[in-house]
Amino acid sequence: MSTKTLTPQQIYRKKADGLPINPGDETLVQRHIISVLLENQSGSLNRVLNMFAARGFNLESVAVGETEDPSVSRLTLATSGNTKVIRQILRQLNRLVETLEVTDLNDADYVEREICLIRVRALAHQRSELRDTLEMFEGKVVDITPETLMFEVTGPTKKIKALIHVLGSYGVLDVARSGRVALARPLIHGD
Repeated sequence: MSTKTLTPQQIYRKKADGLPINPGDETLVQRHIISVLLENQSGSLNRVLNMFAARGFNLESVAVGETEDPSVSRLTLATSGNTKVIRQILRQLNRLVETLEVTDLNDADYVEREICLIRVRALAHQRSELRDTLEMFEGKVVDITPETLMFEVTGPTKKIKALIHVLGSYGVLDVARSGRVALARPLIHGD
């Protein structure tokens, strides 16, 4: 099987797009957080989600809500793909009529949070240990039954995943996650 020789320009472009250079190389897939300001109108969110579905783009998380201006909503999307796919997603989002601003937060410093409710099987002798674990994750107990505890924890996705993993040995019964919300940090003069 002969391998086609690539020019330096082709190699550069493939590297920049996160595409494999040689047969058998893996595509570089990265997770991106995209913030979209939309006109707060009926059907706006549906058109964004349909765009992702129609083009086969992956959506890992979607969170949407009004901004300080009631006529504008902020949509926070978590998606993944190589650089070429992410550029295509950004172009397609910018083409939607209701879209006011699209920002790939991976290009900036940003703060990300997610809220999670976790119901865990909790026998009487385990409750103090569970509360100690929860305290390490800065969470709180929001519901108690004779057999279970429900926790609320807020933070970056890594923190949420870590807590779910730690609580796995107790018997996680239910998990509800909000999806990520994120905002770019403002540039400080001199940056």
